[in-house]
Formats: sequence, C-alpha cells, structure tokens
Amino acid sequence: MKTVQFILGRFLGAVATMFIGALAVFLVMQAAPGDPALAALGESATPEAVAAFRAERNLDAPLAEQFASWLQGVAQGDFGQSLTIAGGIPISELVAARLPNTLFVGLYAIVFAVAISLFMGSLAAIRRGKMSDTVATSVSALGVSMPDFWLGYVLILVFALTLGWLPSYGFTSPFESLSGAFVTGLLPALAIAAPMAAVFARTLRTSLLENSGRDYVTVARSFGFSRPFVFEHYVFRNSIIPYIVIVGLQIRYLLGGVVVVERVFGVPGVGSLMVDAAFARDYPVVQACTIVFLTIVLSVNFTVDIICAALDPKRTR
Repeated sequence: MKTVQFILGRFLGAVATMFIGALAVFLVMQAAPGDPALAALGESATPEAVAAFRAERNLDAPLAEQFASWLQGVAQGDFGQSLTIAGGIPISELVAARLPNTLFVGLYAIVFAVAISLFMGSLAAIRRGKMSDTVATSVSALGVSMPDFWLGYVLILVFALTLGWLPSYGFTSPFESLSGAFVTGLLPALAIAAPMAAVFARTLRTSLLENSGRDYVTVARSFGFSRPFVFEHYVFRNSIIPYIVIVGLQIRYLLGGVVVVERVFGVPGVGSLMVDAAFARDYPVVQACTIVFLTIVLSVNFTVDIICAALDPKRTR
C-alpha cells in the first residue's frame, strides 16, 4: 500500500509540474516581443490581413481562452499548426519527424556518459590517492569546466577537419541508416556526454568512498569475503542509488545541451526546430518543443524514483 501511495504521489506531482510548466511556457511566449502575424505575413502586410490572420488562428482571443484551448489540444496530442516556419502544417507532424533524431543523440550521449563515468568513478575510488585516481579526478574536473558547444567545435576541428575521420556537419536519421546514424551522431553525442560523464564520475567516486568506510563493509571484510565480492555486493550496490538520482537529474541539462549541439552539428532535431521557431516568432512550435522536453524530463525523473524505491524500499515507508 505504501508503495502504491508513493508511486501515485510521484505521478500526481509530475502532472502538477506539467501543468505549471505549460502555463509558464505559454505566458512567457505570449510576453515575448514580436508579432507572429507580422513574422508570417511580412512587415508590409496590411492591417486587414494581420487582423484576418490573427482571427483565423485565434490569436485575438483573451489569454485565458487561448490557454484553455491550447491546453485542451495538448492533452489530445494536438499542438496546433505552425504559424511561420511551416505555415499551416500541424506541429505534431513537425515534432514527430524530428523527435527520433533528438532521442537517438540523447540516448547515445547517455550511454557514453554512463559507461565512461562507471569506469572512471570506480577506478578513482578503488585506486584512491594513486596516479589513476589523480588522472580520473583531473579529467572529471576538466570535463565539468568545458561547455558542450565549445567541445563540439574542438571535436569538429580534431576529428573532422584535421583527421577527417568523421563528418563535421549533418546527421543521418536512424530510420534511413542505423550505421549512418551512429557515425554522424558520434561527435554530437560525445560533446554532450563529456560534461555529464564528469559529473557522474565525481558523484560515483564520492559515494563509493563514503560507503567503503561503513561498518557493514568492515564486518563483511572480517568474514573473509574477497575484496571484489565486498565491493560489488556491499559498496557498489549501496552507492548506485545516488548515482542513479544524479543521472536522472542531469537529463534536463542533457536536453539543454541537445538544443545547442544540434545547431553546431546540423542535427535536424527538436532542439534545432525550437531555435528556428524562436527566431521566426512561431511561438506555438516553441511551446510544443518545450512541452516535449518537459515530458521527457518528468518521465525520466518518475522512472528514476521508481528504480530508487525498488533498490531502497525504505524510501516508500
């Protein structure tokens, strides 16, 4: 019963956060400078044409009515139609065409970040105070300090322009060619993964060192268990919960990095679509992209809560 209440509470919290986020995004975009009608029709458009454009797309209705209508459509999966960048085309089609590219690059980056951080964090903790610990800690500090867009340009300079191993711009959809997606998505994924891997590795190292000094670890060693057995079953297992939590929290930073990195590498994803829409004053598209990102973040955080509750049942008591 406690577990059901815990899950229900997290779910209702996610729904409330989604509503508040949707309202905030709507109000911010309404307050943004520029008129979508003029952006779509041009500065030389007549007042009659502007008024007709606004009336056709319900832009002249009160804000409360616009928000209620938009929220009702979002609940049904209908984000409306693009105003400027793809006038008249349903926004859901624009997002659906680009979302797989964003998800592919994001998952690619997460796999890199988790794999690198598990190795570096564990190595640094096991070899504490030795050269490997110093190297891993220094690399982590360097990774945290590097902006993803700057790292993206460095990767392009080294691996694309100098060595010629990888393409510098463009992306192949995984639906067109899975191998092509892995090749063209490698540099964007690395640019996003490096800062996250540094944060993950430092978190894991700290957690491992903290748990390695616990009393139950000392008792396990006194029973004669081997060091690998003690590390795996007593240290690592209890250290993985804060690691999973920080991975979930970093998803929002991953999506922020995706927005920038997609522009740098020419990835036709949701992030680049949102940037294009913002410059074109196509605020329904910006709102839709933001809601998609918010949904991903809340879904991941909800999943992380469930995983942590399964690993540590005391969280649901």
